[in-house]
Formats: sequence, structure tokens, C-alpha cells
Amino acid sequence: MVKAQVETRGVHNRRVLKVLLDVPRHFFVPKALQYLAYEDLALPIGYDQTISQPYIVGFMSEAAGLQPTDKVLEIGTGGGYQAAVLSKLCREVYTIEIIEPLAQQAQKVIKELGYSNIHIRIGDGYEGWPEAAPFDAIIATAAPEQIPHPLLKQLKVGGRLITPVGPFPDQYLLRITKTEAGIEEEYLMPVRFVPMTGKAQEDKAKS
Repeated sequence: MVKAQVETRGVHNRRVLKVLLDVPRHFFVPKALQYLAYEDLALPIGYDQTISQPYIVGFMSEAAGLQPTDKVLEIGTGGGYQAAVLSKLCREVYTIEIIEPLAQQAQKVIKELGYSNIHIRIGDGYEGWPEAAPFDAIIATAAPEQIPHPLLKQLKVGGRLITPVGPFPDQYLLRITKTEAGIEEEYLMPVRFVPMTGKAQEDKAKS
């Protein structure tokens, strides 16, 4: 999976590739779909949510430029796979899931697999995790239509936000770097993610 579906498509960071080899993706998908766990597919995990395809997980992890000492925030725990990957690339992972049963299932799998540096919260990821900020990187696995300002506030100077943006299906992946002078935006690729819910939906309704 890693060589054929991730490395050959342009993900070359050796740490990221090794972690993708190490993390057992089949534990993070429903049992009925485990036979597809190592295909390059996004898979349904219930509640109209999906686990991202391995290539996207690898690409976003590489794009975040993670270091072993980093503290990272993930928006949208889902099944917990991206959090497990991040946990092997950085010091601490804080991850937020708005759908309680998904958060509980992810917590169960993460505990069973022994990932001890992942902190899970049930709540609205739009608001981030202020008391744990600032973060070296933030990765969103659901797409807001506009970049959430609370997440920008919670980045360190020099920190990176990797997020899909836009209405489904016309979304694109951005890397936003916080600098002393403001923020720098870099377009990465077209993508398709589930929409970010909670406060993001409220803002959309008001606009």
C-alpha cells in the first residue's frame, strides 16, 4: 500500500512513510470493510463520516512538516487513524470529534493499541482547543467553507494549518503558515472531504 499508493504519488518523507507502514489501518475501519483497509480508498465509518484514503493521510502529514517535538491539533478524529499516524510523528496530539459515538470508538481503539500521547475531546472542532494552545501544527479532516479564525489564533508563529476549504464537492487543500507579519496561504490540491459541522454550519447559515 505505502509504496504503490503513497510513495509513487509523491509523498517522500521517510518518517511519514515508515509510520504509514507501522500503523494498522484495519483496526480503524468497520469490520465489514477491513478487507479494503489497505486499498487507497476513503471508507465509511458511520454517521456520514469517512476515514481518509492513505495517500491523503500521508500527503497531509508530510505537508504539515512535523517534528518529533511538535504539539499538534487534529480537527475531526473520525475513526482515529490520522491521530494514530500523527502520534508517531510528534510529541502530543490533541484531537476533537463532534460525533460522540465516533469519539468513543476511536478512544477505545487508540487505548487498545497503546497510543499514550493522544488526547481526545468530544466537541466542536471549529473552536479548537484553546487551553492546550499554541500548536505547532493543526490538521483538519473536515472542510469548513471559510478558514476558522479560532484555529489561526491557536497556531504558534511558524505553525502550519493544513485544511480543506470550500463547499462539497468544490474543495481545495490549503497550507497556511502563521508568520510575524500575518498568514501565508499555499494551494496544495483539489480534494473532497466531509463538511465541517457545528459552528461552521452556523456561520454558513448566517452568510
